[in-house]
Amino acid sequence: MAKKRKARAAQVDAARAQRLAAAKARAEVRGRVQKSKVATARRVRSGDRAADAAATRGELLPVASERMPRFAGVPTFLRLPMVQDPAQVPDVDVLLCGVPFDAGSSYRPGARLAPRAVRDASALARGFSAALGIDVFEELRVADGGDVAASPHDIDAAIAAVTGRAEAIARSGVVGGFIGGDQTVTLGALRGIHRAKLKAFGLVHIDAHSNTAGPAWGRDIHHGSVVRHAVTEGLIRPDWTVQIGLRGPYSNAGDLSFALSHGFEIVNVDEVKWDLHSAVSTLRKVVRQGPVYVSVDIAALDPAQAPGVGIPWPGGMTSWELQQILRALVGSEIVGFDVVEICPPFDLSDITAHAGVMVLQEILAAIADTRRSARPAPSTRDARGGRISA
Repeated sequence: MAKKRKARAAQVDAARAQRLAAAKARAEVRGRVQKSKVATARRVRSGDRAADAAATRGELLPVASERMPRFAGVPTFLRLPMVQDPAQVPDVDVLLCGVPFDAGSSYRPGARLAPRAVRDASALARGFSAALGIDVFEELRVADGGDVAASPHDIDAAIAAVTGRAEAIARSGVVGGFIGGDQTVTLGALRGIHRAKLKAFGLVHIDAHSNTAGPAWGRDIHHGSVVRHAVTEGLIRPDWTVQIGLRGPYSNAGDLSFALSHGFEIVNVDEVKWDLHSAVSTLRKVVRQGPVYVSVDIAALDPAQAPGVGIPWPGGMTSWELQQILRALVGSEIVGFDVVEICPPFDLSDITAHAGVMVLQEILAAIADTRRSARPAPSTRDARGGRISA
């Protein structure tokens, strides 16, 4: 009997031990699951969606030349994916839109063909900025938003189309980049962004001309009057406006009177040539004051550097000087930008379109570097995802 009791007790003890072991195992599993949930929640709270971001970037990366030769495929801005529905605003940081319009031009026509030419020239685009040490497409989600359906005959209707597209893009929190087209495109973009932001902002205008002229041939709005309208309509802040690269000869001594009387910072091309550092410093002083829109009329370049423009004017900047100026935008809050006045029919070598691609790359690199600099470094976060340093 004693042996049977001992055997039964041993069986009970063994069963109890198994139950305890099973309970411990279940507790460990529950603990691991709970830790995983907590870790996931912490990653979400701290904005760590690396896997999702990587997947999104993968969808928005430029077409690799190993997959499609640079001379083949359907051309897009910077070889980026094109949005299927141009009326929609995708989940991106920057959306590039073509504006094939040149009815506001006063001399050479042909800027309506610029978006297509810039897309073709984008075959040689790259994403890494050696000057800033940043891969644009690792920092930004960028897409080709297609073309704005701008009327080729009706200036007011065309501007309204650009305004609507720019407003929709700005309301979604995306930065819109517009590839024109003549400088009239800029007025539509400024109106749209102003409607979305409900406040005026600064203007960085890089051009050979001030574009503050009055009516011409019965038209008050044309590519030479855009900046004047932007001021009188309250779209931009004159005290946050800088014009770079202006050069004569002028029609008369009062050509710059509107800009000077409204307090614009003027950096003419001679100042760029003689003291580029001072020109860059002036730009940085202006963009530190608040958000800005950046407009680059490619005619700021010398015709030797960009022969295919609406109004060719000798004595302009080189491509390298323009690059240095655009790199000075790092740290600024860019609410939108454009590159305009490329006239492909007057440049059979596509030099001007390639300059337009360069402008896009430099502005995107500046935006990317600004966003990278604004993020705290990994070492400034503790284990719980909170900041441990200012």
